[in-house]
Amino acid sequence: MKTTDNTIFITGGTSGIGRGLAESFHKLGNQVIIAGRRQELLDEVVAANPGMDSIRLDVSNPAEIQTVAEVLIARYPSLNVIINNAGIMPFDNAAGILDDSQAARTIDTNLLGPVRVSSAFVEHLKKQPDAYIINNSSVLAFVPLAATALYSATKAAIHSYTLSQRFMLRDTSVKVIEIAPPWVDTDLIHKSGDPRAMPLDAFLEETMEKLAQENVEALVDVVVPLRDNPGSKEHALVRDFNLSLVNNPIPVA
Repeated sequence: MKTTDNTIFITGGTSGIGRGLAESFHKLGNQVIIAGRRQELLDEVVAANPGMDSIRLDVSNPAEIQTVAEVLIARYPSLNVIINNAGIMPFDNAAGILDDSQAARTIDTNLLGPVRVSSAFVEHLKKQPDAYIINNSSVLAFVPLAATALYSATKAAIHSYTLSQRFMLRDTSVKVIEIAPPWVDTDLIHKSGDPRAMPLDAFLEETMEKLAQENVEALVDVVVPLRDNPGSKEHALVRDFNLSLVNNPIPVA
């Protein structure tokens, strides 16, 4: 993609990968608008990055999405990039009793959020000569983490939706790119310095390099072998992957 001279709206832009991407694009001279649920965090990021803008948004709320889209399209007629990054990653138990409110929140945020944000902006994007929708899925879209079964399932759904979205927009100016991060050392679960996690700075540097290329998937190299999982033999891969984490668990607060 063209990584300069864009007007970019990114959800979940107050921490972790979202803030990192926002600041990376901001440093390249793009107009960046971040969204998040907490105004104090939005103010903190904008204060640290003069020229960046922000707007409060809970992507699980469809009415808020529509209002924000109307405000931003009026404020920034040249807006041409949407980055669907906001997400939550609660632990669950696919062999136990469902926490229904948590499950609904996860689906509303991780799946319906990006779908609704895309829908709210897509007609505007089609009017731009060069536009992009960037969906942030996860390596867990391809190899699920059993301890976050529903999160992994929402990311698999985002991957599938992205494939359909890309096809349906094939004859427009809107290109659809997927990012599928590995385990990155952020506070999505618990920032721990675990050596198995990719440092955020390294992830951002490689991801920005991949985004600058003409690929439909901007995947850091460590993700590629899991992206190319062994098809009908994936059960063994998923079993071995999860057993490795059961035997050496992810530290949590």
